Amino acid sequence: MTYLKSMWDRTAILLLLLIPSPLLSQRSDGLQPNLIVILADDLGYADVGFHGSDIKTPHLDQLAKSGVRLNRCYTLPFCTPTRAALLTGRYPFRYGLQTAAIPADAQYGLNLTETLLPQILKANGYATAIVGKWHLGHGDEKYWPNNRGFDYQYGPLVGEIDYYTHSANGKRDWYENGVALLEEGYTTELLGAQAVATIKRHTTSQPLFLYLTFTAPHAPYQAPESAQELYLNVDDPTRRSYAAMVSVLDQQVGAVVDALKERGMFENSLIVFMSDNGGNRNSAMSGESDVSELVLPASNAPYSGGKGTILEGGCRVVGIVSYPTQLKPQTYEPPIHVVDWLPTLLEAANIEHNFGDRKTDGLTFWGALSGTNPASVREEVIYNIEPFRAAISDEQWKLIVRPALPPQVELYDLINDPREEHDLANAHPEIVGRLKKRVFELAESAETPLFLEYMARNSDKSRDFISSIIENGASLSPSP
Repeated sequence: MTYLKSMWDRTAILLLLLIPSPLLSQRSDGLQPNLIVILADDLGYADVGFHGSDIKTPHLDQLAKSGVRLNRCYTLPFCTPTRAALLTGRYPFRYGLQTAAIPADAQYGLNLTETLLPQILKANGYATAIVGKWHLGHGDEKYWPNNRGFDYQYGPLVGEIDYYTHSANGKRDWYENGVALLEEGYTTELLGAQAVATIKRHTTSQPLFLYLTFTAPHAPYQAPESAQELYLNVDDPTRRSYAAMVSVLDQQVGAVVDALKERGMFENSLIVFMSDNGGNRNSAMSGESDVSELVLPASNAPYSGGKGTILEGGCRVVGIVSYPTQLKPQTYEPPIHVVDWLPTLLEAANIEHNFGDRKTDGLTFWGALSGTNPASVREEVIYNIEPFRAAISDEQWKLIVRPALPPQVELYDLINDPREEHDLANAHPEIVGRLKKRVFELAESAETPLFLEYMARNSDKSRDFISSIIENGASLSPSP
């Protein structure tokens, strides 16, 4: 019996109880680059200027123009899985973090047996800092950033917070090096300012790893009045606030780039910008926020679905890489998965690390971007492996498996049908069989999702959430 089948069998009763029925060549000078990884939170694929949006993002547009635009940049459907994959280089189904985000009152976190990118970089001479959202374990201090390789930490440990009170459910969530901190100001601007301060106080003789993780434009949809004035022509007030949030985020990215230039660090900095998942199209995916709109303001056009789904709109995100002295402006077409960043950044820094028996799933695409090794491209994309759904794609075909009764298998031609509107599973059984076999191979190493164990203890809190994933995930309307 394969693991995926046995995992589905073990969780079938639980689900029935919970769901209501009905880069680049290495530097010859040996100088290690600064590594600046910037995450947006729930940013829609279409919601940047260089993707044709009316939302003003001049700083991101410039970064994309002078760097590499990643046309097929993939993450996981949710915040926690993506962040775990980024920092481990391993699929989160291998350690139980593949499903949803860690709830505010949960005690679990990213397994301590996992070696994280900041730990490796710190051991190899890097100064390491996280400014922004963590969301990889907050209920127990052993999971906190300062215990996972970061020299410096600033910002929220959980997920979303009010942008002005920095709290959720009446509890403040703002820390500096693990100590609760009272700050005043707009969250995105505070995080940008602290990132700039981190760069300004950095000793430039030491390479810097800055992990800047904005909460914007995640709900709640709040923005300064001055930023909203840029979008007075937008009738929908929620879309207006969302657009303003994206513009403020863009301004802070610009401030970080300016700070790097002022310190003489920009030319030797490898900057990555991406969203943690697709833009949110469903209020059920808004976590603790009191969001009542059925359809939310983010746009993932031309793709269907959004945050929380394994459709393209849920996992295909905005992606940019900039490295002025090493990387020529270009658009990179092959797929890149979030697990690929760890090995790619390590190769950029000329760091070798022995992972032992916990090898990474990521592939370095350093040579592919530089042209020194064009063959080093990813042949498959894993969207997720969960008891109730799984998805995988190759260069053309995407398979979605939904074992909930009645079982469903869907096959889409991503080249000719990127919106996933025409299910071709019946027409190509041999392709379905090949991809399905690979899904089951991967599922052999999958752990039971920690979120499902949490749900078993807190079913009333999670019933509606997981129902939305399973019932609506396949049928969300395409983005506008």
